[in-house]
Amino acid sequence: MTELITPLILSGGADTRLWPLSTPERPKQFLNLHGEGTMIAQTIQRVNDESMFTSPIVLGTASHEAHLRTAISEAGEKTASIILEPCARNTAPAIALGAFYAGEDALLLVMPSDHVIRDNDAFLAALKRALPVAISGHLVTFGIEPTGPDTGFGYIRAGEALGSAPGAFDVEAFIEKPDDARARAMLNEGGHCWNAGIFLFKSGVFLEELERHQPQVFAAAKAAIERASSWRNITSPQAEKFETSPSISVDYAVMELSDKVAVVPMSCGWSDLGSWDALAEIGEKDEAGNVIVGEVRVKDGFGNLIKTTGPRVSTIGMRDTIAVVSDEEVLIMPRGSSQRVRHFAS
Repeated sequence: MTELITPLILSGGADTRLWPLSTPERPKQFLNLHGEGTMIAQTIQRVNDESMFTSPIVLGTASHEAHLRTAISEAGEKTASIILEPCARNTAPAIALGAFYAGEDALLLVMPSDHVIRDNDAFLAALKRALPVAISGHLVTFGIEPTGPDTGFGYIRAGEALGSAPGAFDVEAFIEKPDDARARAMLNEGGHCWNAGIFLFKSGVFLEELERHQPQVFAAAKAAIERASSWRNITSPQAEKFETSPSISVDYAVMELSDKVAVVPMSCGWSDLGSWDALAEIGEKDEAGNVIVGEVRVKDGFGNLIKTTGPRVSTIGMRDTIAVVSDEEVLIMPRGSSQRVRHFAS
């Protein structure tokens, strides 16, 4: 591999679906939920091969600066750059900041900071398949090969194979989160992937498409970076300019409008860890199917997720239940209902 990839790690979200542990002050990317270390530290470590990657750019909110510094240190990354968003404007303006900062010749790997990838070798193999596609001028999105008819994800419908790049396809359509019947139909039809929000492209190609389709976003991000202040490894784009950007996702802003988008399907043990039910699915289970994290005692329990970061939890006879305990809150609910958690978090 002759061209190095610059990871652009997005850490601006404030997910409330994993309340009570995930809060606006400390969202899930800064929590240790699965595996060793926080979600964002694991993401940084995922791209630490110096033969493939440059030092990463980590983009997050100004209010999380201390958490970002800690995560970079935890990951053992000494030369990462931090861009502090002055306000939330969704993923298209955020990625634009990173693209302007990196320079138009940079090859950017855009990754959320709070996803699980259990098979990093498979992920890196997909990245290598995508590399020539991105170098040739495509905006590559990585599609996750579905393991079931999930209604919680958007989908990508793959079109014709790209003859010059085995394993890559034109994108026929982006599909909003479907109902169960449509999800099952797409799974039976084949050729559909989950939309993971992971991308690989040349900065310059992305910025050209952004300027064509979203000139206000382009202009606001460009002006904000040009007038940014910097101290050591931290860059703060000018707030007044960035605030003028529309708030829009990269899918709506560019990916669904551009004719340069390609998809590379991959199967890498991916999860967006978007709910406590998702953690119950991928967590390490005991012989009774329980996922136990923290100081927990279980008697006659089956199929539970019990996680505590506070006091010890003891259960008797619980089945298919999720119990999450923080220092200040206790959440108990049946499995399958965790999407309703946001009602308490708001």
